Amino acid sequence: MHLRHLSLTNFRSLTRLDTELPRRAVVLVGQNAQGKTSVLEAIYFLAAFTSFQTHADRQIVNFHEAKNPLAVTRLVADYQRGKAKHRLEVRLILEPTGANGQRLRKEILLDGVKRNVNDVIGHFNAVIFVPQMSQIIEGGPDERRRYLNLALAQAVPSYARVLGEYSQALTQRNALLKALNEYGGNSDQLQVWDEALVRFGAQIILWRIQAVQEIERLASRVHHELTRGTEILRLAYEPAYDPLPKPNGQLGLKLDTAIDRSALDLKEIQDGFLERLKQIRSEEISRGVTTIGPHRDDLRFIINKADVSDYGSRGQIRTTLLALKLAEVEWMRERTGEYPVILLDEVMAELDTHRRADLLKYVSQEHQVLFTTTDLSLFAQEFSEGAEIWDVKGGVVAPRR
Repeated sequence: MHLRHLSLTNFRSLTRLDTELPRRAVVLVGQNAQGKTSVLEAIYFLAAFTSFQTHADRQIVNFHEAKNPLAVTRLVADYQRGKAKHRLEVRLILEPTGANGQRLRKEILLDGVKRNVNDVIGHFNAVIFVPQMSQIIEGGPDERRRYLNLALAQAVPSYARVLGEYSQALTQRNALLKALNEYGGNSDQLQVWDEALVRFGAQIILWRIQAVQEIERLASRVHHELTRGTEILRLAYEPAYDPLPKPNGQLGLKLDTAIDRSALDLKEIQDGFLERLKQIRSEEISRGVTTIGPHRDDLRFIINKADVSDYGSRGQIRTTLLALKLAEVEWMRERTGEYPVILLDEVMAELDTHRRADLLKYVSQEHQVLFTTTDLSLFAQEFSEGAEIWDVKGGVVAPRR
């Protein structure tokens, strides 16, 4: 994967950016709030069609442009995937509606043809690391589910579509559960939504089982190297519906217990999930909500048998996140056959001298990587001399001559 050209119009503070990108590393240098992170955010948006900074797309439309009755933000990427060259364009259009309102419309074009987001996601790949991503470890389960969803959507062609179908079935089922709770009725009405929930949910569970196992294999190796062999990292996937029978009737297992679900197949998960929904139907009607399924899954990070979110130091959290992201790069290459573009925001300031050297070692000639920094001296001189340096000030990006 090689991002060859990037064009941005009215993306956050970047009113206009039009630049070629080299295959070698690029370092964006500048003070805070000048637009460095926005460049990375734009590239990642072209991969995930969502921002890591906000859940509201309208917030990435340039503030001054958004004051106009009709405002347009445009992102265009020319990139090479394998031997084929492609152009991906995203238009975010704020247009007037009603008396004084505005609505946001998103248009996506791949090679000049309008496409649905679920059909295009994963065609251009990027992995991003920003300091606030520590919420993947320190935040709630929704942050970890979002991480899994964004990674899988890029690497598994049907994941985004199936997740969307699951969300729709979940919304309908929850509405029916609430109605049955409030007004009563025949609970057999749930059968059709149970089957839809299971059809899509079981596939999501299976994909997550496979992905977590594959990423763990890579992350544990990277983490072992970053910690000089002093720590062992493990990823623990905790599905809200666990298709693996508990031994000897146990209700649960200790967090540090390694669980292998790799032998499970789709039919087995579907049958067990459907049966479990039948068993707890009365409980769910009384609560008016679906209590099990991928929408309540979690992912935990274990170092030397201790939960990092509860007991990890700041250094352990940073190292775990870095290992996770470097593993994601290799995992995406294994899944797609292409290295993703790597986006690293102020990562060098988060690491000590040894880990900086380790990170630069991982960023080889095979990767296209963009760093941001306020201090170029954090990079080894040899690396800086071989990289392309861009100065960023006031939303203007200028290659250093």
